[in-house]
Amino acid sequence: MIQLDFYGTLVAASLVLLLGRGLVTRIAFLRNYNIPEPVAGGLVVALALLLLRTFDIEVRFDTSLQAPLMLAFFATIGLSADFASLKKGGRVVGIFVLAVTGLLVVQNALGIGLATALGLDPLMGLLTGSITLAGGHGTGAAWGTVFSEKYGLASASELAMASATFGLVLGGLIGGPVARLLIKRVRVPGCQPQETPRLPKGFEQPNKERSITPFSFIETLALIAVSLLAGNLLNGLLHGTAFELPTFVCVLFVGVVLRNGLSALGLYQVFEREVSVLGNVSLSLFLAIALMSLKLWDLAALALPIFIILASQTLVMALFAIFVTFRMMGRNFDAAVLAAGHCGFGLGATPTAIANMQAVTQRYGPSQIAFLVVPMVGAFFIDIINVIVIKLYLVLPLFVAV
Repeated sequence: MIQLDFYGTLVAASLVLLLGRGLVTRIAFLRNYNIPEPVAGGLVVALALLLLRTFDIEVRFDTSLQAPLMLAFFATIGLSADFASLKKGGRVVGIFVLAVTGLLVVQNALGIGLATALGLDPLMGLLTGSITLAGGHGTGAAWGTVFSEKYGLASASELAMASATFGLVLGGLIGGPVARLLIKRVRVPGCQPQETPRLPKGFEQPNKERSITPFSFIETLALIAVSLLAGNLLNGLLHGTAFELPTFVCVLFVGVVLRNGLSALGLYQVFEREVSVLGNVSLSLFLAIALMSLKLWDLAALALPIFIILASQTLVMALFAIFVTFRMMGRNFDAAVLAAGHCGFGLGATPTAIANMQAVTQRYGPSQIAFLVVPMVGAFFIDIINVIVIKLYLVLPLFVAV
């Protein structure tokens, strides 16, 4: 076994990003279908490690940097959330929340239905539904423990981790192709002449140059550090109460308060260009570490019935994004970008959604409303709504009798 330490893992993650950039630049298929660079590089490395394992060689990474990078990314989302801008997306946010809620209901209904038809415990269907797909690894781990201890479901945690990993991979792969299919039906703003080029905001166009200074960079780094510290403290205070929230939501909330509180008091105005640079760096490194450290043999170990359920969930996610999300959001370019983002966190996580949208907008042009709506819904609303939907399913006679 080869164990890479903190520095070795950081070097490997950086090389994965460079590999991904090279692959997307040189391979037309990846570029045409808008596959995010961290996903392309990370999956190649994960496949290479799977091949090495057949020769009894296993490489393990130090993933201690993964959680701080994810939290730093969500801190930058909060620091980018200007209340004045959020008001503009009020109606769009409401409609998107309805689309997200509809998918959660469909995912659980499909999972339970297929599990029952295949002779499995209905709880397995729920576990391969919104718990692990929209919820990700954290939600899957929490509910896996509940299902094991309260309902006696064997290997619930292992199934949750494998299902969440499956979703993370597929969420990063189908978003680009879905957007490409939808964009053929709409007018693309990037193809229209613009009188005055607009400086990209937030996480739009990550490869565009942004003018920054060392001092303003340090100011923004300090704001992110404060968000991480205060967010973790807030999470500790809420732990075990009725108001308990995931750590990343607390960090994002602190970022929102900092951004708008300092602005309202006239003390400081957040520089979005530094926030976007640090946020994109955190996002890219997080995805690189997450994907290169995937244990693909866990997916290979999934029983055929579980694989059938997850494959069906992937197909339904793509169809839902095309026929429901795209239409509900207005059947325009922004709707196509939002559909790609929905694929990302409908199967994986918010960082995957952002990466999907960046891959699309980097090629076709900006979508300010998509980068306003998806981070907000993916970070705040989806976890709260998901818990409600899951608990409503658990009160069905099918589960009460378990």
